Amino acid sequence: MKIEIPNEIKALTKEALHPQEQMLETDTKKKGFSILVPKEIQLQENRLALTPEATALLVNNGHQVCFESGAGNGAKFYDNQYSEAGAKICYSPEELYKSGDVIIKVTPPAQEEIEMMQPGSVLISALQLSQLTADYFHAINRKKITAIAFELIEDVVGSMPIVRAMSEIAGNTVLLIAGEYLNSRNNGRGIIMGGVTGVPPTKIVIIGAGTVGEYAARTALGLGAEVKVFDNHLYKLRRMKQRLGNQLFTSIIDFANLSDALKRADVVIGALRAEEGLTPCVVTEEMVSLMKPDSIIIDVSIDQGGCFETSRMTTHQDPVFKKYGVIHYGVPNIASRVAHTATTALSNILTPMVLRAADLGGVEEMIFSKEWFMKGVYCYKGAVTNKNIARMLNLPYKDLALFKMARI
Repeated sequence: MKIEIPNEIKALTKEALHPQEQMLETDTKKKGFSILVPKEIQLQENRLALTPEATALLVNNGHQVCFESGAGNGAKFYDNQYSEAGAKICYSPEELYKSGDVIIKVTPPAQEEIEMMQPGSVLISALQLSQLTADYFHAINRKKITAIAFELIEDVVGSMPIVRAMSEIAGNTVLLIAGEYLNSRNNGRGIIMGGVTGVPPTKIVIIGAGTVGEYAARTALGLGAEVKVFDNHLYKLRRMKQRLGNQLFTSIIDFANLSDALKRADVVIGALRAEEGLTPCVVTEEMVSLMKPDSIIIDVSIDQGGCFETSRMTTHQDPVFKKYGVIHYGVPNIASRVAHTATTALSNILTPMVLRAADLGGVEEMIFSKEWFMKGVYCYKGAVTNKNIARMLNLPYKDLALFKMARI
């Protein structure tokens, strides 16, 4: 009996009968970061970058978080809280820096910390440019570290969220500091911060109409003080006047008016923001010499160079000095006085950024896809990428845009 073979089977070739390749499903789960939070060793810094709640959120999203033991003690966040949130506790900096490659801290790292970092790591911290030398940037670049200054990071609407948060805290805190050094217990002028019925109010001069100036002025006015605000930007003065009311005196920085106001002032707050690397110095030594004995200067801008010719950086342990009989307060990390609040504010801003970077595929992807984040980068894979830093310290400079083009 003859069997007919269907034409479909006849059409099959030898090759068609071979096993065929198929696309297999791959693991598309994004890789988590290994995040390190060291103990701060400089300038009596009590803040840190993450709260236990933020740590739990990062761990639940697949990230490993390692804390150096005792890192949160100054902010009243303790090892057991971080451990219960899923973090690993390391008992030495050497152990910590071997554990991962994304370092989040508050102050810039010291030279010995940089040496312990893994080559190619990512560092997210403050910059505090006035304290740094060319050696710092050379050390960062030798390790090919991508360094990001969180005070330079913008948000999608162009503001600087960490600068604003820390400025709000500093603006509220400077009036508490001024009150301490005005009172008789600290050999101050023995006057109240503000005013009472029948007694002339405290005279406060604020130089700078940004966030620090606004919050300091708001607090001072609430206490009943007489407040004068100076700035070189009319739109900032107008905005502050609209927000705080007509009882506020405002003026462009005119040296005659400023000098006259300083002579009468009980408290002077320097709160100008650096625009090209360092804060402009607008108060000369001669102007300070004409101020009242035991009046107070608080230079909030000291970490960016300061706006008083007579000011210098001090510490929480030794916060003040006198020159021409005027008390000078020059602690750069004022927000560290309220470290629990400041840590919470930092964590609320940094945690979403880390999660966003992970969603995009890594910190490098975040840098080159989000211009507002790119603005915080000052060193990238062995090169200084911030023009102001390069110009100030006479360092070689490479534009990040060139690295971006090389990736295309």
